[in-house]
Amino acid sequence: MKELRSRCKIAVVQAEPVMFDKAACLEKACRLIKEAAEHGAELIVFPELFIPGYPFGMNFGFRTGCRSKSGREDWKRYHDNSILSDGPEIAQLAQLCAEYGVYLSIGYSERDAVNGTLYNSNVMIAPDQKVYNHRKLKPTGSERVIWGDANRDFFPVMETPWGPVGNLICWESYMPLARVALYEKGISIYISPNTNDNPEWQDTIRHIAIEGHCYFINCDMIIRKSSYPKDLNEYDALADLPDTVCRGGSCVIDPFGHQLGECIWDEEGIIYAEMDMQAVPASKMEHDVCGHYARPDVLHFSFDE
Repeated sequence: MKELRSRCKIAVVQAEPVMFDKAACLEKACRLIKEAAEHGAELIVFPELFIPGYPFGMNFGFRTGCRSKSGREDWKRYHDNSILSDGPEIAQLAQLCAEYGVYLSIGYSERDAVNGTLYNSNVMIAPDQKVYNHRKLKPTGSERVIWGDANRDFFPVMETPWGPVGNLICWESYMPLARVALYEKGISIYISPNTNDNPEWQDTIRHIAIEGHCYFINCDMIIRKSSYPKDLNEYDALADLPDTVCRGGSCVIDPFGHQLGECIWDEEGIIYAEMDMQAVPASKMEHDVCGHYARPDVLHFSFDE
């Protein structure tokens, strides 16, 4: 491994998006980035689909073989509040990274610049304004009603003073070979923007941190039923949702599977943590998943960039 800067101060932002409102989401993101930077954060992480929110519980009028005009109108509203990977919103975030000298990871609904497809995407931005875009490989379950499979931007890795940083979105982390693709690139920090507030996920993140001997950044969000626009055509479809739709559970896990600092539930907040980056190479003494603990003569792996 290359030499790593010994310390990284991270800010994990557990916040609620302003549902279906890209401008308000961007304004809130910028405000929270400034707050985190002013508290000394060097790497700032936001949840999955922070812009313009994760439409949990919505079906947009889809049933097998059926559509509805009202659902299509709601989908179009979400489409119009999705953003381009090289659009003005990303440019504004990149400018803020340059201004404050921070690295950023944030999830958003990406609108393709050519066709009509949306992608569940996550962007990492460096202080030099270089942008690393990642599209979710396979939307989970009925997410496929909204977003398409990634057709590019599969496994970008951002070079930082603390080593390579990569991300997989939500259930992508249940794809073993996708994890290996990041391990093959030598990541020291594994970012997971997600909406997994179930207790089993807390076991998963510890396993992955130990498996990859890297820091696992678990960044979830808060979603309240009261936050959905009341004028959605399909608003009645949300009736069975609990008042708190997504409870969060954000935290930082070290390369040995231990929680670093606090874990936040049921409220917005920013977790600040000092990551000892020397723990990454130290943890690989007895287990280096793509190094001395691998058997390339027996097990072969390749992936298409």
